Amino acid sequence: MKPAPWTSDNEDDFSIWRNLKHDIPAGIVVFLVAVPLCLGIAMASGAPLSSGIIAGIAGGLVVPLISRSALGVSGPAAGLTVIVYEAIQNLGFQPFLLAVILAGVLQIGLGLLRAGIVGYYFPSAVISGMLAGIGLIIILKQIPHAVGYDSDWEGDIAYQEPGGETTLHALVDMFGAFHLGATVIALVSLGILILWEQGFMKRQRIFQLIQGPLVAVITGALLHLAFRHWAPDLALDPRHLVQLPLANGIEGLREFFTLPDFGAYDQKAIYTTAAVIAVVASIETLLCVEATDKLDPFKRVTPTNRELIAQGVGNMASALVGGLPITQVIVRSSTNIIAGARTRASAWVHGICLAVAALLLPHWLNQIPLATLAAILLVVGYKLAKPELFLQFYRRGWYQFAPFAVTVVGLVFTDLLTGVGIGMVTALFFILLEHYKCGVYLHESHEDGRIVLRLSEQVTFLNKANLLRTLDRIPPHAEVIIDASATRYIDHDALEIIENFSAEAAAKHIKLTLIGLPGAGDEPHTSEERHATAETSV
Repeated sequence: MKPAPWTSDNEDDFSIWRNLKHDIPAGIVVFLVAVPLCLGIAMASGAPLSSGIIAGIAGGLVVPLISRSALGVSGPAAGLTVIVYEAIQNLGFQPFLLAVILAGVLQIGLGLLRAGIVGYYFPSAVISGMLAGIGLIIILKQIPHAVGYDSDWEGDIAYQEPGGETTLHALVDMFGAFHLGATVIALVSLGILILWEQGFMKRQRIFQLIQGPLVAVITGALLHLAFRHWAPDLALDPRHLVQLPLANGIEGLREFFTLPDFGAYDQKAIYTTAAVIAVVASIETLLCVEATDKLDPFKRVTPTNRELIAQGVGNMASALVGGLPITQVIVRSSTNIIAGARTRASAWVHGICLAVAALLLPHWLNQIPLATLAAILLVVGYKLAKPELFLQFYRRGWYQFAPFAVTVVGLVFTDLLTGVGIGMVTALFFILLEHYKCGVYLHESHEDGRIVLRLSEQVTFLNKANLLRTLDRIPPHAEVIIDASATRYIDHDALEIIENFSAEAAAKHIKLTLIGLPGAGDEPHTSEERHATAETSV
């Protein structure tokens, strides 16, 4: 069972005010990464670019007011792009916003019904595999951006890209679109980030306050401006830069926002879309919550039911002013953790920066090269998918390594939900295999030649195969005891098998003694009811 939410003996250790020196730099780093992700997801969804930024702002400013996730960051999610694109094409953008509002209402309902418990049933190996798979995806997706091949939108995590390419094809095709200026900026940025990770840098207080990613972004922007003035051959085109929409005056700001079409409530498709968005967004959020808690260096636990409510309120707020649906997102959350955040104040900082930059400073942000952001994400990806992690799970044995590895491969070659689904099926297979092997225990006493078959604490249909195999191996003329004295629950499937064996035992001249079992065909009994049953000899 999931432990109770984390609390500190000294609440001041994790108070928002005491940790602003960590949270402000981390929030700025997340903001810089979030800008192209928000824009890319909006573009892939067939929505106005402003809708992605609005969703990021709602994820940063609204969700943390209710959520108790210390380090999770919310925003528009790549996993919803296909659903959002098809919904916008079928409904239109403004009716679609109404569907997102209804999806938020459904998520609040799921939280109140305590559906967040679903998140507690994802095996650790699958969650770790998801993190490692996301890390590999980030690396594979960002390498083309680092060399100036920006055909795929930022934030895409699916193997099959919208343009018809795949992740591996993009890695090959990037050599035909190699841009020296972008590559130089990426290498310089990566060098700065690696330098900041060195022990002698971390020991200096000044470098603890000034984060490496911030220095990398400033350096990348300055290199871009320098190339444009003094080395035109290395200059970057607009497609290699962040491209925030520019709002011209008050009228432009008004066009930035879009109101839902509440008059479309009579369209049945809106309610179907709302249900799909609510379910998929909730599952992605719960997966991200599990992964984020796993990465949290202080091992705090997020209340999942409250998180669903927070996401529902966030979706309603986002859609009310023209934003895309949001979830807690692993790329932003992992970047937040790696950047050194301590509390959810970093999510607020990221939201405030998004709001200020989108409305007041878009021109300046549009000087940031995507190659610099690619370098930041490459470091994030490596930290999520370190080779030591693969070796660690390999040493734990196949029951842990197989679900982990299958999840990684599934994520890289499909998408997030499909990859996790494949990992869950693999984990379930090993659970069933273990039930088959360990469902009952056979003990032979060599003193008197009796065979004692002791049933486990719970006997369900999962134990049928092992129970049948064990009983079939018992030879004629044997003396057998089936002992269920330690069994707390046994269902009809197991009782039926034992009843059939009882009939067969007489024909094989087997002396059978049943301990703690009801008559075959009865309703399943608890151990207290069964212990009142006298021993029966056949």
